[in-house]
Amino acid sequence: MDLDLLGTFLDVYRTGSLSAAATAGGVSQPAVSGRLARLEERVGEPLFDRTPRGVTPTARADDLARRVAPHLDALRRAVRAGGPEAPEPLGTVRLAGPAELMSLRVLPALGPLIAAGLSVRTSFGLAEDLLAALLRGEHDLVVSAVRPAARALRGTPLIDEQFVLVAAPALARTADPALIAADPVTALAHLPLVAYAEELPIIRRYWRSEFGRRPPNPVALTVPDLRAVLAAVVAGVGASVLPRYLAEPAMASGSVMQLHRSAIEPLNTLYLVTRTGSTAPSAERVHAHLLDQARQWGSL
Repeated sequence: MDLDLLGTFLDVYRTGSLSAAATAGGVSQPAVSGRLARLEERVGEPLFDRTPRGVTPTARADDLARRVAPHLDALRRAVRAGGPEAPEPLGTVRLAGPAELMSLRVLPALGPLIAAGLSVRTSFGLAEDLLAALLRGEHDLVVSAVRPAARALRGTPLIDEQFVLVAAPALARTADPALIAADPVTALAHLPLVAYAEELPIIRRYWRSEFGRRPPNPVALTVPDLRAVLAAVVAGVGASVLPRYLAEPAMASGSVMQLHRSAIEPLNTLYLVTRTGSTAPSAERVHAHLLDQARQWGSL
């Protein structure tokens, strides 16, 4: 079979777009369309579902990519190499995830790869939106607080987030520690809350897992950035539930106090998600590097 057809197929599979595949392969978009049509004619079935926002691989495409990608990638490396010891270019990776974790942990961890030549294109957003974009081929890797359910996505556990309930010291002292131990919902009910979203996803999950009830508290502020939530808590606006990695510096400095302690702090597993099937070598390199870094983090 013509290697150009398979190479173009792999570019389309990895980018999720005919125009992006044309750029990657250094050919015109009509050439990509023509090669893809010829390959689909040879395999006897469509390899992609066409949508207004790009293309989505079929199960047959997943299988074909899994079988041909290692061999095509090896051929491409051999052609590019200036000699047997020539380093492999790291390429570009489109990485997406929650702004706070990406800013404080993930992107700094990629420093060595970036210094070695990796180019990273970053996007922030909510897990559901980013996973949908990953399915459309808009990202290569997504750090997700939600385990992917789609068959076309593969999620690898990355690390567990721990959550803590905190408030500024002056506000924290208005809650009776003895009453918190005996009846925490009542003891904390007067505290205004600073929330990440109107639905109070993080706070509500904490109240339900720790206290068995929804929080009855008034909501003073809603802001869709956990760093802004922390800043508001430090300023005394209200109490909130935050990932430990984000709150720990403020806890250590005394800017906030932990209101409630449990034997086992509530956890949420974060996943490193890729599309099922073949992954570009640069994305595989980032995937392996982040898993290795996460082992050194322990938990967040």
